[in-house]
Amino acid sequence: MRRSHQRRRRFSSDSDADSEEEEDEEEDADDASSSAAARRRLRMMKCLSCKEDYGDRSAGTCRECYEEAGETEEEHKLEIEELKSKVNFLLLLCSTSHSAARANTPCFSDVVLVACGSPDSPDMLCNSPSIPAHRAVLASRSPVFRAMLENEMEERLSGTIKMNDVSYDALRAFVNYLYTAEACLDENMACDLLILAEKYQVKHLKTYCEKYLMSRLNWENSLPYYAFAHQHCAKTLLDSALSLVLDHMDKVTKRDEYAELVDKDPRVVVDIYEAYLSKQINTAATKDSTPNAPS
Repeated sequence: MRRSHQRRRRFSSDSDADSEEEEDEEEDADDASSSAAARRRLRMMKCLSCKEDYGDRSAGTCRECYEEAGETEEEHKLEIEELKSKVNFLLLLCSTSHSAARANTPCFSDVVLVACGSPDSPDMLCNSPSIPAHRAVLASRSPVFRAMLENEMEERLSGTIKMNDVSYDALRAFVNYLYTAEACLDENMACDLLILAEKYQVKHLKTYCEKYLMSRLNWENSLPYYAFAHQHCAKTLLDSALSLVLDHMDKVTKRDEYAELVDKDPRVVVDIYEAYLSKQINTAATKDSTPNAPS
């Protein structure tokens, strides 16, 4: 009887031990499973931007979204700089003290602008509708207008500014830009406004038109754009167009625009060939200075 009781007690102890071992094994298995799941989570994370899984555990964004964010940040910086430039342009430059000093003169009364024909024509027609403006605005945007309207010139006395070699539509867009720093551009309008901006020294508008024309630049129109930029001192457009001309010299010289340019403005053609020869010399010098790769 006592032996039977001892055997039951030993059996019970052995069962408890086996049960504890099984529980320990189950806990170890659960820990291992949790660790494996944690490692998988670390290996595969969800991007906070695009919500796609990615394998980099050192950040909260995948590489593609990180690069896109960097590009977006640069675009925002450029937009901010453009807005600052526009605000500075729209600020009236006439100081209070200067206005007060000339308070008894009609310097800042209203004025009208009229688009006229070429000054070479005998009657110099000015049949287009006049465009009203304010002397204060014109004088603050353009040093040329300021000189007209502050000195004893015909424009100040008559209150009419005649604009030569400009269409009515271009003049209306020009005046609108002086007030708003905005313009609806196509290639022809951008060229017309750039000419006006250069003539009346409106630097902000000239830069605006150059950027637009550069966005339309390709090797096929690079030669006429280069000639246009050369004529109107548009340095940024000039450099970009020249680079394309030099890169496609064999094709550019076969176009009709090249033959026309040789007849009309050979000096521009000479400048292009000088730049082309200089590029060839620099390329050859670079090749000569480059050490040969070991065989």
